[in-house]
Formats: sequence, C-alpha cells, structure tokens
Amino acid sequence: MRKLAETSLPVNADTIAKAVDWLESIGQQQQWPARTVFKLRLCMDETLTNIAMHGYTGAPSTVTPHVALQLHQEGRRIQLDILDNGVAFDPTARTPRDLDVSLDEAQIGGHGLRLLQHYLEDVRYERRAGWNCLQLIALLDDVQSGPEHDDS
Repeated sequence: MRKLAETSLPVNADTIAKAVDWLESIGQQQQWPARTVFKLRLCMDETLTNIAMHGYTGAPSTVTPHVALQLHQEGRRIQLDILDNGVAFDPTARTPRDLDVSLDEAQIGGHGLRLLQHYLEDVRYERRAGWNCLQLIALLDDVQSGPEHDDS
C-alpha cells in the first residue's frame, strides 16, 4: 500500500479536532467521496475518543499520551492506522454488547466496535513495541454515495 500521509499528536482536548482536520484535508486532496470521508472520520473519532477516555488508565506516569495516524491507499482500499502508547487493549478481541431493547433501557457506551464493523471492511489489531496498532480498513464508496445515503 502506498502511504498518503502521517501525523503525530499528543493526546489532549485538541486531538480529535486536529485529527479530523488532517483526515478531511487528505480526503479532499484525494477527492474521496463524501461517504468515504464520513465513515473514516466517524470510526477515527470513536477510536480516538476511547483512547483519550480509557487508554491511559493505569499507565505509568512516565508515559506521555501520544497517537500516530497513518493513511495508506491501494486501489479502492484505504487503511487508517491508529497507533497509541497507552495500556494494551485489543478491541477486536471483544464482542459488541447486545443492542438495547428500548430507549428507556439504553445505556451509554459499548457500541464502538459495532460501529467500526458496520462501516469498515476490516479492523485489525496488534501490539508492537509498547504501542497499540489498530488498522481500520475501508473501501472507497461510489461517488453518488453520501452520508445521507447509507444503504448498509
């Protein structure tokens, strides 16, 4: 796969906004369809939110929270690598929790993996040299598809 771009960010209150700007800029440069950018942005936002909220709980105080993002493309396949130096966590080893029966019984959280599985072709994880390495793999959508035309 050919590397399109990469960036490195500290994990703080600005991480997600900066990552979204970065991703949208590349999507615009590459002329990706709106739905492709939407699904990658949504899945990246979900992943980075979880990293910021849970990824450093129990981490040594010597660890400076940090993420690296890399975008690769080969034909219609786009791979977004999200690497963080937080506590080891393999989201692919989990099973999404059951859907809530009603809004009255609904609980917040626990559906991030389901979201990733819905929008992406594949999600892969490995732990390398103290880093969580998550690969989010998506296919380019047809040009007429947009976020409002989710036929999945």
